[in-house]
Amino acid sequence: MRLVHCEDTSTQMVALNIVYDVGARDEHPEHTGFAHLFEHLMFGGSLHIPDYDTPLQLAGGENNAWTNNDITNYYLTVPKANVEIGFWLESDRMLSLEFSEHSLEVQRGVVMEEFKQRCLNQPYGDVGHLLRPLAYQVHPYRWPTIGKDLSHIAQATLADVKDFFYRFYAPNNAVLAVTGNISWEEAMRLTEKWFAPIPRRDVPERRLPQEPVQTEERRLTVERNVPLDALFMAYHICGRDDADYYAFDILSDILSNGRSSRLNQHLVQERKLFSGIDAYISGSRDAGLLQVSGKPAAGVSLEEAEAAVREELEALVQSPIEAPELEKVKNKFESTQIFGNINYLNVATNLAWFELIGQAEDIDKEVGHYRAVTAEQLHAVARQAFREENSSVLYYKKARTSDEG
Repeated sequence: MRLVHCEDTSTQMVALNIVYDVGARDEHPEHTGFAHLFEHLMFGGSLHIPDYDTPLQLAGGENNAWTNNDITNYYLTVPKANVEIGFWLESDRMLSLEFSEHSLEVQRGVVMEEFKQRCLNQPYGDVGHLLRPLAYQVHPYRWPTIGKDLSHIAQATLADVKDFFYRFYAPNNAVLAVTGNISWEEAMRLTEKWFAPIPRRDVPERRLPQEPVQTEERRLTVERNVPLDALFMAYHICGRDDADYYAFDILSDILSNGRSSRLNQHLVQERKLFSGIDAYISGSRDAGLLQVSGKPAAGVSLEEAEAAVREELEALVQSPIEAPELEKVKNKFESTQIFGNINYLNVATNLAWFELIGQAEDIDKEVGHYRAVTAEQLHAVARQAFREENSSVLYYKKARTSDEG
């Protein structure tokens, strides 16, 4: 297990953040949602600790977790005086979960209810289940983190769960970041004490199918019981390790980051074609997506809305970005980056992530990477991405009643 550390004596708290190198992309296509299920199971009791939350709460600590397609992230904060409780709790559930039918049944029920609430009973909740398989044909990004189908979690057995745990939840598949009011020597001592006895596991080598280049536009139209029509567009871009990643991130900010961004200024404020619109990149480790999503204003058809978005994207293809516009976006990113890394917990999360994908010290190079992006590079990636044959378009229509004709 890799340990990274950053001392901050301005607080009396300590944060522990463990990132496991396992996400939804590591699941079998017929057993999806397991990484997210484990986000819940890891709080359901471990080998020597039947209740994770109570000891931490009694020590004045808090915890949470999240999962995406690439990683599973767990974190806790605890007062400096009680820091060893955090190491004890995290190490015990890395060693082994309780693995009882009762725990599985409880957490499976929680996850299934979350699936229903977020994806089946919420307006636009199934967008990920529609747009992802439209954009991805073979890569496991084609299903969302919560899982492809409710039945995959409903049918999960204790044997399935144990197998998934012992394949991925291992010290040699994790990074621990420790930040806050704790010295390097103390962090190292407690890590050795609590994590060193946990044996390595045979983590399988990741061999994911690579998504082929998209050669024709893909479209899907659905009708749902939602209040407004919505437009979703996705363009394939590079992965997190590619040199152009930062250019695509800046491109999404130019389109939609703040009131003066292009999509908001031109399509919401000036032309009043959208009530709201957003653009963002997936930020995934493998080749990701730049997505545009918005709700057309009253009386504006999805066809008109899409045409207006394509005009804005074409403008980026045809003309390089002017220096003041690019500088403004870079300045905003730099300030966000600086303020985001003031909090000791944010630092723990970010250090663990950067260590996982490369080395923790790379966190200090992020601003430089963004600063180095040129108008010419942005022009090149816009031409590369914003091609019709590279797009997937979802028309999400409000179901018309008989009264509406």
